[in-house]
Amino acid sequence: MRNLTLLTDFYELTMMQAYHHAETTTGRRQNAVFDMFYRENPCGNGYAVAAGLAQVVEFINGITFADEDIDYLRSAGVFGENFLEYLKNFKFTGSINAVPEGTVVFPGEPLIQVIAPIAEAQFIETAVLNIINHQSLIATKASRVCWAAKGDRVLEFGLRRAQGPDAGLYGARAAMIGGCHGTSNVLAGRLFDVHVSGTHAHSFIMSFGSEIDAFRYYAKLYPAACILIADTYDTLKSGVPNAIRVFSEMRESGKPLKNYGIRLDSGDLAYLSKSARKMLDDAGFNDAFICASNDLDEYIISELKSQGAEVSLWGVGTHLITSKENPAFGGVYKLAALSENGGAWQNKIKLSEDPIKVTNPGIKKIFRLYDAKSGKMKADLIALADENFCASTSLTIFDPIATWKKMHLLANEYTVRELLQPVFKNGECVYAPLTVPEICAYAKQERETLWDEHKRLIRPHLMPVDLSAKLYELKQSLIAELRVCRQ
Repeated sequence: MRNLTLLTDFYELTMMQAYHHAETTTGRRQNAVFDMFYRENPCGNGYAVAAGLAQVVEFINGITFADEDIDYLRSAGVFGENFLEYLKNFKFTGSINAVPEGTVVFPGEPLIQVIAPIAEAQFIETAVLNIINHQSLIATKASRVCWAAKGDRVLEFGLRRAQGPDAGLYGARAAMIGGCHGTSNVLAGRLFDVHVSGTHAHSFIMSFGSEIDAFRYYAKLYPAACILIADTYDTLKSGVPNAIRVFSEMRESGKPLKNYGIRLDSGDLAYLSKSARKMLDDAGFNDAFICASNDLDEYIISELKSQGAEVSLWGVGTHLITSKENPAFGGVYKLAALSENGGAWQNKIKLSEDPIKVTNPGIKKIFRLYDAKSGKMKADLIALADENFCASTSLTIFDPIATWKKMHLLANEYTVRELLQPVFKNGECVYAPLTVPEICAYAKQERETLWDEHKRLIRPHLMPVDLSAKLYELKQSLIAELRVCRQ
């Protein structure tokens, strides 16, 4: 396994040295609370899908400043020997809470909450953002693509277009969490125990003397998983007729194909798929499926579905693995509270002229509220750590910016679930890892609790994410206090 300890921004280390220097020279020991959250849903979506926590855990458990790392940092001419000696024995001793992977999440709520000595909390910032931002982005994009497919299977085919091996590997992992049925990425299949799938390229067809010879060879070699690419020369005049001929020959030989069909990778996919479907059905191959590929995304798939395209398997590559429309998730990592020398927590807030950038102070919890009858989400409520909410009492929540927007929840007409779960406690990992298939099953259940209005590809309804009255009042008091100080 690679040592990723130095996967950080340089300024994280310079700040760490400043914190360490202050502690060793003045005795000032600071503990900090940082929240990792995002401000806007990617791709204009109505939600996001949290992913990447397992890799965050691996990173933190693997932090080791090797001798060559120390030598490299020494060569920068910036770091003192006392600080470098501290790094030699560095171990994360803090606590981390996080939403489970696969959870449907919304802007403003902490996906990861770090409570640790400030130097430790600062150091892990870059890696946490790098991992969570990437995988949550791809999981969210995959969820959009799979929603557009309306129950059809979606395969992630993007490895060759990903921005490097890690993006391809962990992008495939995230795509599975987002709802994909399988991936073409063989390493992802082995590491994460997910379904791998693939057909063959046009070059395979072209390497034979004729298209039908290529089809015959492939069908005999893979009778239990035979998808023939039908558009190398002429889809309807050559590819589909030759595929039907091979399907017939295999059936007549007493070795009928299983899990078989054709793939279309060019042309008008709506017209070609409908024509091919009729040809296959007329020949008695009603169970043959049609796979489509060719720079697909959720919008194209949705449009093809609306035109009656006869496709039941979609191979999606570039637009999915790169989230081409929206290539960055935009997660941030902000200070929420400080404690000096073991004293009481001091709540911290970042102000901005842009309301969306004003942070929520304090140590927080997230409560998810569901409709008791349907099980669908109604809202998320961000509250302070000492607050609890019970479905046996009525509750009124309100929008933290448009405060006149209120929601009244009557007793026993809603249920409550707390989202943040412990991952590290005092430096010890308490996270019970799930397999990727287990995360995928949980993520599917999560998406089913969303109303269809929140899943729309264009202008979805936005889920309310409200502050408790106590947190709202704290936030307003800190804003007022800081405004007075700035005058």
